[in-house]
Amino acid sequence: MSELELQQYLFDLQGYLVIENALDADEVAALNRLIDEQNLPPPGKSPRFGSAPTLGSSLVRAESIVPDSMDVGERGAPVGAGFLNWGRPFCDLLDHPAIMPVLRFRLGEAFRLDRIYGMHMRKGQGYGKLHADYGATAPNQDVQPGEYYAFRNDQIYEGFVVVGWALADAGPGHGGFCCIPGSHKSNYRLPQQISENFEESATVIIPEMPAGSVLLFSEALTHGTAAWRADHERRTLLYKYSKSHLVWTSKRVEAPTEVDLTPRQQILLREPGDPLRHFPSLFEGTAV
Repeated sequence: MSELELQQYLFDLQGYLVIENALDADEVAALNRLIDEQNLPPPGKSPRFGSAPTLGSSLVRAESIVPDSMDVGERGAPVGAGFLNWGRPFCDLLDHPAIMPVLRFRLGEAFRLDRIYGMHMRKGQGYGKLHADYGATAPNQDVQPGEYYAFRNDQIYEGFVVVGWALADAGPGHGGFCCIPGSHKSNYRLPQQISENFEESATVIIPEMPAGSVLLFSEALTHGTAAWRADHERRTLLYKYSKSHLVWTSKRVEAPTEVDLTPRQQILLREPGDPLRHFPSLFEGTAV
């Protein structure tokens, strides 16, 4: 069995996949250094930073008065591109070779970047509840075909996959991303007994993710954020991908003004379109 076949099996079984050592120590250090240069405020009520698209105008600036639940971008710079404007290392993660073969299995030949944001948390900070964006536990249960996880004829049909890059050690002893493995295939809503005290539930796990790991998970997976217990700050970069014809919001991630994207990276930021008819393959003429 090849490594890719193993990854496909584990993703289908668990609803998530962790690939360790996707980034080396120098790459992790470079990304953390670029984040430090933004002089971001400490994590507040919302631990998010560098989001795109934003809730408001793409011209919202860090020095503007915004609710604590909203995150802000680089001081004095447009945030329509979010942290993609902070340097090439963030853009290089868009189509990193560690994730593209797995995304191809999940989403096919034609998919796009729907949203991005970073997560930073300090010791003792919690955030949110268990949730799934599609499937029985989601508030929008009557979703259209393709927006949830389905499997037939040896083929996975899925609309949305999240990629999370760990820039600091995370795992059972630290906190951060948590989930119920296999819940992406569940036909029943999350029981209240689990949702009310999910961090104490034996069904909820926190995967081990050393710095440099990358996590991929289905939006149909029941997942959440466990309280951060480590002395060091949590740092994770989230890139959310969707089939080319599906969208989460009417707003789009804008191309960065400070970095020149490769042709494939430019495709990832295109407007939605029918796969291969109005949205090109991301793999034509490439090795992966």
